[in-house]
Amino acid sequence: MQPRLIVHGGARDIPPEQEADHLAAVRRAVETVYPHLLAGMSALDAVEAAVRVLEDDPALNAGRGAVLNAQGEIELDAMLMDGKTLRVGAVGAVRNILHPVTLARVVMERSKHCFLVGSGANEFAREMGIAETHPRALITERELAYYLQHIRDNPSYTAGTTFGPTAADTVGAVAMDVEGNVAAATSTGGIPGKHPGRVGDAPIAGAGTYADNQTGAASATGWGEYIMRVVLTKTAADLLATLPAMEAAAAAIKVLHDRVQGLGGIILIDRHGNYGFAYNTPKMAFAKMDDAGVADVRILQ
Repeated sequence: MQPRLIVHGGARDIPPEQEADHLAAVRRAVETVYPHLLAGMSALDAVEAAVRVLEDDPALNAGRGAVLNAQGEIELDAMLMDGKTLRVGAVGAVRNILHPVTLARVVMERSKHCFLVGSGANEFAREMGIAETHPRALITERELAYYLQHIRDNPSYTAGTTFGPTAADTVGAVAMDVEGNVAAATSTGGIPGKHPGRVGDAPIAGAGTYADNQTGAASATGWGEYIMRVVLTKTAADLLATLPAMEAAAAAIKVLHDRVQGLGGIILIDRHGNYGFAYNTPKMAFAKMDDAGVADVRILQ
């Protein structure tokens, strides 16, 4: 089959001065990884590789550049799912890890578990030889300034209602390989000012990430507390049984809005290789590769 790759760089009201950086980030992810998909890379390897590119980019809220919690620290969530086997690997509230998506992959393949969180996930990373990054190396001046101005010593700040410069910039990737297998991966720093230990939708199967060869694969972005309540990516996958990809994506976002008044976006690939994407935030950054191997890179608004 013709391989497919689509990524997102978050759904929110992206400031105009940040649009170019968002576009560059998602373009870099698809253009770096897609040639390897053409050469036979697995969908699972592709989504991990694409998300690693996005985690490296300080413009986005994942890995380097993630938002700070109420104590001025970075805690990261990530997950990937293999649509061929339904295997899942996930981590939540991990610290000092530049590429939590890779730690999630190691949880999938080198442990008996699907989901590790907090200090236990960090301990597992050390056991597996995954190097820790100094916390300061993950913090950008943009997020530090936002924390100092709006969150620290501000008892009126409520996480999830006041959005910072990169709030909801969860990153994600969905791929189909030449054998027709699908996979999805999602990574995030969560919401600014969150309580320590808060875990969002990104590492929860069926909420922020889902993949099944029988239906398709999806990655979500947005306000996790609401995405979790409608299991957004599983909802979208189920809709693929009766709707075309674009309609399924739109219908899933409609469920998010109608049932819980949630805000977010979704990207997906159905089992036939069709792309779908939808959002109800002011903007969403995404990129996908067409049949000619040309990147379609846009800020949707």
